[in-house]
Amino acid sequence: MAVPRSKTSKARTRRRQSINMKLTTPTLVACNTCSNLVLRHRVCPKCGFYRGKQVILPGSKG
Repeated sequence: MAVPRSKTSKARTRRRQSINMKLTTPTLVACNTCSNLVLRHRVCPKCGFYRGKQVILPGSKG
């Protein structure tokens, strides 16, 4: 079994971990009807449309 020759420093460990812990910004697309920025595959909260169909009434919850 392989044994490390020396202790991995905190800087090296944290540098390696920070690459994998970066947050990504959510992908936003423009709504086809009102051009509002919306998360992909979600109903537009401003107009209530999803894929060209009225799904909910604007301003209603659920």
